[in-house]
Amino acid sequence: MIEKEVGDALRKRGFTLSTAESCTGGLVAHRITNVSGSSDYYKGGVIAYANEVKVEILRVAREILEDKGAVSAECAKAMANGVRTLLDSDIGISTTGIAGPTGGTPDKPVGLVYIALATKEYVHHEKHIFRRDRDGNKHEAADAALEMLKRYVLEVRKAKGLVAQKGRAAGF
Repeated sequence: MIEKEVGDALRKRGFTLSTAESCTGGLVAHRITNVSGSSDYYKGGVIAYANEVKVEILRVAREILEDKGAVSAECAKAMANGVRTLLDSDIGISTTGIAGPTGGTPDKPVGLVYIALATKEYVHHEKHIFRRDRDGNKHEAADAALEMLKRYVLEVRKAKGLVAQKGRAAGF
């Protein structure tokens, strides 16, 4: 179970985690908190479905939403950094996308999801396009977020610190 692997790695490193979710609606947080003892490393999360929540709570710049949109790498990175700062955690992870079946456009199709991970010195994002139904897209996005988190924490452990050379974790 990936959420247990992630939790063990976070606990071993002494890292704390927070989540900011839009299209996954709390599914990442749900999976993290399904692990007994997750309160050792998980601080909490924000389900920022409405743009006002992204701006007012997570401090996503309104210009990002106007220029790039809520479904963008820029928004995902701002959400991850915003929740990390808001909840004073070592790592913030975010999801934003179009779960479907409606809401897609030619430029931003149904299933498009951006996932971002932020630490104090580092921000990384991934773009995914999932091709399932709404529930499937949400589950795929949560899986991808947990995979990103797992890779980061395991690579950081190998690098012996939160940040390796030039502000990038090894392997990212």
